[in-house]
This record gives sequence, structure tokens and C-alpha cells, in this order.
Amino acid sequence: MKDDNVEVNSYKAWLLAARPKTLTGAAVPVMMGIACAVDSFGCEVRWVPAVLCVLFAFIMQVDANFVNDYFDFMKGADDEQRLGPKRACSQGWVTAGAMRMALVVTTAVACLVGLPLVYYGGWEMIMVGMACVVFCFLYTISLSYMGLGDVLVLVFFGIVPVCLTCWLVSPASPLFSIPLHVVVLSVACGLAIDTLLVVNNYRDIDNDRRTGKMTLIVRIGARGGLWLYLLLGVVACVLTVAVIACRNSWWALLVLLYLPFHVATAAEMRRIGRGAELNRVLGKTARNMFLYGLLSSAALLA
Repeated sequence: MKDDNVEVNSYKAWLLAARPKTLTGAAVPVMMGIACAVDSFGCEVRWVPAVLCVLFAFIMQVDANFVNDYFDFMKGADDEQRLGPKRACSQGWVTAGAMRMALVVTTAVACLVGLPLVYYGGWEMIMVGMACVVFCFLYTISLSYMGLGDVLVLVFFGIVPVCLTCWLVSPASPLFSIPLHVVVLSVACGLAIDTLLVVNNYRDIDNDRRTGKMTLIVRIGARGGLWLYLLLGVVACVLTVAVIACRNSWWALLVLLYLPFHVATAAEMRRIGRGAELNRVLGKTARNMFLYGLLSSAALLA
């Protein structure tokens, strides 16, 4: 169904399709990876791969948004009963053919931007890049329908970007020399970012159940989803404070400033319960997630 307020395939249409607000999810793990490297090596870090990691993460996030928009539209998951923010293909802002071409272009650009990382990290980076692209597509095409979306968030918005960014930005060292504290922080980061997926799936629980999209929230129910949302943020915060406290003492307490915002948002999510009003909680969760990244990075660098 076409929305007459947006011209088809216009600049505004593509901007809406790219969903720039979601770029915080790509920024936070890379930011934390860079902070981990600076914490360990100071001015000896390599800034060229840092910039490349940021660009690759941003482009892949846009690519993932395009993939999600196109394939959910083709599967009929983005119909008029969907409560979330409007999608470009389903609203007629972007034609299906143009979106298919955009998928090819953004995937190719992401690969070109990431290719120079081979110089800093070796040929293994090609395998990492391929995995990012493959799972970017598999998430929407099948894995999110199987309830594995949260696992992918933990891996590709936590462990992979935090650990590999830290390693690539650090002075040359073996791949398997990534410090344990960085690995733990990467897990914490993935948990914090997963709160965004949880509230998104919580809002869409009825529509997802109707269309056969068996997300984790569909499987554990709305009540379980509320508890999961709360616990993810709390566990992420506690892990981050514990790890940074072992390295920078009292500066770790900075991260605790995230907790009141997260708890308040969880309470608002519980109060609203159902409906499109949960989109407000989605926006606040994105804010909380970015706050978590800023506070964690600041505590590491203090």
C-alpha cells in the first residue's frame, strides 16, 4: 500500500529504508572495541582499521535493514497489522526491484570497505566478512523465524565486532591473543544490544505468532519477554562493571548510570503492555543502548 507522502524511490524513501536510528546498534560494539584497544595500548593503536571497522559496521547495518525490509515484505510479514515503524517496501516508498538492486550495491560496498582489513588482520578477515554477509541474509530469510535472532545479535553485535575491532586496532598480535576481559565485555555488549531486538519482538508478538515467525519472545511468551528484557540489561551492566572494576577501579561505577534508565524503560514496557505505543519504548531502548556504550567506553578510557 503506497504512502502518498513519500515519493517512490526518492532520497527520502531511501533514507527511511536505511533506518539511520538503528546505526547506534552498529556503533556501540565498534566503539567498545576501540576503547578496549586504547585501554591496553594507548596511542599505539592503529586508527586506519578503526575507521574501516566503523564504516563496515554502518554499511552492513544498512544492508541488514534493506534485507529485512525486502524479505519480510516478500514473505508477507509486513502487512497492515504490523505495529512497528513503517517499512519502505510495504508502504510503496521503494519498489521491490529497486530494493533488490540496493541489496547488491550495499553488500558490494560493504565488502569493498572491509577488504583492506585483510592487510591488518590477514586472510581470515575474508572469512569473517563472508560470515557477516551470509548471516545478514539468513537472519531475515530463516533464522529469525526459528527464534535464533537473539543468538545472532550476541555473536554479530557483541562478540565479533568488539573482539575483532579491538584486535585489528591493536598493534600486530596473533588472532587468538584477544584478552579474556575483552571477550567478557563483548558478551556484555551483545546482551545490552539484544534488548532492542527483545522489545521489537515483544511489540510484534501477536503478529509474529500469526505469521509463523517463532521468535524467542513468541516461544517464551509476553511475561517471559518482560523478564528477559530486564535481565539482559542488568546482566550486561553487572558484567561490564565487574570487568572494568578489575582494571580501572572506581571508574567502573560510571556504567551504573545506565541501570536506572534501563529499569525505567522496562517498567514503561510493562505498563504499556501491548500496542503501537511500544515504539516509544523502542526509541528509549536505543537511547539506553547508546548510553551503555558511551559509559562503558568512558570508564575504560578513564
